[in-house]
Amino acid sequence: MDAQGRGRADDIDPADQWVLNPNTGEYELRLTPSSPQSSVPGPRRSASRAGAAARTGGAGTGRAANGAAPAGGAGGAGGAGGAVRNRTAAPARDGRDPRPDRNAPGREVPSQRRRRGAPEEPSAGRRGRRPVKKKSKAKKALLWTGGVTAFVVVAAAVGGYLYLEHLNDNIQSVSDDGASTGGFQKDKAINILLIGTDKRTGAGNDKYGDSGSAGHADTTILLHVSKDRSNATALSIPRDLIVDIPDCPTTQEDGSQKVIPGETGVRFNTSLGQEGRTPSCTSRTVTELTGIKPDNFMVADFNAVKTLTTAVGGVEVCLGKDINDPDSHLNLPKGEHVIEGEQALAFVRTRHAVGFGGDLSRIGLQQQFLSALMRKLKSNDTLSSPTKMIKLAEAGTKALTVDSQLDSIDKLKDLGLELGKLDTKNLTFTTVPVVDNPAEKVKATVVLNDATAPQVFQAIQNDVSFTAVKQQKKKEAAAVAARLKGTKTDPSEVRVQVYNGGAPAGSAQETLTWLQTEEGVTKSENAGNAPATLAKTTLEYAPDQADQARRLAAIMGLSGSAMKPGKSVTNSQGLPTMTLTLGKDFKGAGISLTAPTKAPDVEKSTADKVECAK
Repeated sequence: MDAQGRGRADDIDPADQWVLNPNTGEYELRLTPSSPQSSVPGPRRSASRAGAAARTGGAGTGRAANGAAPAGGAGGAGGAGGAVRNRTAAPARDGRDPRPDRNAPGREVPSQRRRRGAPEEPSAGRRGRRPVKKKSKAKKALLWTGGVTAFVVVAAAVGGYLYLEHLNDNIQSVSDDGASTGGFQKDKAINILLIGTDKRTGAGNDKYGDSGSAGHADTTILLHVSKDRSNATALSIPRDLIVDIPDCPTTQEDGSQKVIPGETGVRFNTSLGQEGRTPSCTSRTVTELTGIKPDNFMVADFNAVKTLTTAVGGVEVCLGKDINDPDSHLNLPKGEHVIEGEQALAFVRTRHAVGFGGDLSRIGLQQQFLSALMRKLKSNDTLSSPTKMIKLAEAGTKALTVDSQLDSIDKLKDLGLELGKLDTKNLTFTTVPVVDNPAEKVKATVVLNDATAPQVFQAIQNDVSFTAVKQQKKKEAAAVAARLKGTKTDPSEVRVQVYNGGAPAGSAQETLTWLQTEEGVTKSENAGNAPATLAKTTLEYAPDQADQARRLAAIMGLSGSAMKPGKSVTNSQGLPTMTLTLGKDFKGAGISLTAPTKAPDVEKSTADKVECAK
């Protein structure tokens, strides 16, 4: 780079490179070869030092101050030296300096710097100029490397952002139509509804069965993840279970709203696809059936099974016998296999070749498959492979349809992080307890097992683990249990106001009548509707009412967790009283509300074990 590019070339001021040619009477730009340049500017020399350097150069070498030989020889050099010392006395032929900034009236011309290589004459009282240090090659390399690194980081950040935007574009979502809680929360238990449809869209899928299927709720699993993330329960809902489908408000493709009328006594799988029902209708049906409102839902079709298994490099399954099912196209010998793509789809669809040849047998096979997929997803083989993780992100965002509360890659990532905290040994797969439909001669559908199904639903509602995992710290559990221990006052001394906070209409009055006539709690009042809806019945009391609270808890069948130490309110007589709020879990006056602390004994399996289908 020359002096004009940087403002200096070593010790040469740009002004010193314009020299008067006495033969032409014009200033000429004369450059010397550039040398390595310093980034540290040096101090300006005084006019006397520059003049001395010019005189030395003119007399001793016969050259101009910048080292270029003028046309006039030694005499010309002397004339040039004089011109350099007083440039205002030697204008260009047209009377103007070729440098515009030098034409100001009375402007003093900068003094000339010393010739490169000539000894410097220090002026009186001034220290000699320090030599300029050159940059080392190591520092230059470091700066260059740092620049490249910064570029790579910025490029990676931009690329990552663009890739995330690409993944966001992959995601398909549908309105939840108010059928969910509004989305999962990190500090609460999570309930995700997974819906597998038999919709045949996609390459090669029209060859499977009903190619014109609207996409029924063929495989449905309610995944409950505990509040402390120590355990989870995957509850399969049989597609042939007889249920009541409630009225379903839906958002149509044109954005209009339509309420699809409900039906009673129909198969569960008709909650999706039939009559134009959307996934939100399936979500409402699950809430009607189990009493559990999903936080979010996901819908997967045949392509999801194929692409997800391929993305992770296949999943390991086991067969207890040879299977050759022409309907599902599964043809595998007995033993362990790694399956993906079309073969994985055939595995989850087969039913006639396993168990009793019905849908319940296929549910067991699907649970085995999901266990294997979960193990593979959490394996180091997958988590440590960027290639597999990218393929998985692509496949997952393209294969799944999610509700409108889960429609971004950031939300899916957050959900994935919560699910990633689970240990597969504490992920339990089980099925809604059912029995054959007694109304049918030919057994094609099933109905709830009224003896055990409510226990399963209640256990999930109360965040009870189906594995031997402690959900609370021992100290916390002991403190809750201690609320029930101690003296109990006589029922006639219990003062309580009863609110309805989500129980069926009339529950507050029903409970009040029962307390007064059957249990002797005569100092009780009906306070009407609570200001907010509660999932669980609670009893709030002041510290000095603990003996009253223990008596009422024993009468109502309340657990220690339902007792909330707090403050009292005032009844109609102006006396302090407790507050009993009946929640959605209220089943009727006289029916115990003690939450289960142990899951019911049902057939189940855990995701950490490989089981062979028979």
